[in-house]
Amino acid sequence: MAYYQRIRELREDHDLTQRQVAEYLNMPQPQYFRYEQGYRDIPTDILIALAVLYKTSTDYILGRTDDPAPPNV
Repeated sequence: MAYYQRIRELREDHDLTQRQVAEYLNMPQPQYFRYEQGYRDIPTDILIALAVLYKTSTDYILGRTDDPAPPNV
């Protein structure tokens, strides 16, 4: 699964709007929309912020694992 599909599913699973996530990320909603549609690559700092927001790993968002649980540190 592509990361942009996964960030959309995570957002919807958490009952958040694109506007709410964009506000959390301190960016305009249309910019976040481009990440979610796969029109733009997601920067590392945004990827990490989304992993924190959704309490998951960056590997899960990137589709490197199907386990949404963050690693034990």
